Amino acid sequence: MTLPWPILAQSGTALPITRLIDISEQQTTSLLFPYPIVSVDRGSQDILAQKPKGIENVLQIKAAQEQFMQSNLTVVTTDGKLYNFQICYNAEPGSLAYDFSSNEKPGSATLEEHEKADRINALASAAYHDRSRIIIKESDYDITFSITGMFVVDDYFFYRITIANESNISYDIDQLRFFVKDQKRSKRTASQEVDITPLAYWQLPEKIPARGVKTFIAVLPKFTIPDKKNLYLQLTEKSGGRHLQIKVRNSKADEVQPLPTFSNN
Repeated sequence: MTLPWPILAQSGTALPITRLIDISEQQTTSLLFPYPIVSVDRGSQDILAQKPKGIENVLQIKAAQEQFMQSNLTVVTTDGKLYNFQICYNAEPGSLAYDFSSNEKPGSATLEEHEKADRINALASAAYHDRSRIIIKESDYDITFSITGMFVVDDYFFYRITIANESNISYDIDQLRFFVKDQKRSKRTASQEVDITPLAYWQLPEKIPARGVKTFIAVLPKFTIPDKKNLYLQLTEKSGGRHLQIKVRNSKADEVQPLPTFSNN
């Protein structure tokens, strides 16, 4: 399952953040540095790291297990430069190689990305824990697919989604799709579907265990639904046929709640 850029469930750190990196247990990610590596510190044993034999400025990393909790990795090179990475699990990392050997100042292009991800992460956590509840759901195959919260902050929507599996067979998520289409269409008119691509997910599971329940947040760009159209959430099962779809009527989709935020002032 291919997902957009990840949200990190971890607060900021005083160390300079050079890059947000996804890793998996099935693929190796390589980091290339301008100088030899003198120190590597793993924030968790779930991160495996090694230098290839005979190559002092390359570090290879991968996950020791699936869905580990986010952590960090710190690397120091012989020029005294410290690189601190936020490490997150992703079954299909967007990149398997990172080159820090250029003469450009490391982190200059990614600090803004980190700050943005860190803020959205905090907002997603707030949406996850917010006590207000709505129920828009669809049930079939002993699976209940629900929206339990819809929130807005600035240019972002935060949809809180719960999947409950009351069957004796685990449910592997293949795809979660958001799209807008006509409420009704005549036989002579083709139905137009407009996809809404999530910007990120927070605590998205790959599998719902038998008799298990999982809740996560989908972060969407702010949008409105035209008259006579509805929003649909379509959940499909990997290597299976237990597919479910939620219809969110135009009027209901407009009832998103402002998410309480806190000022640092």
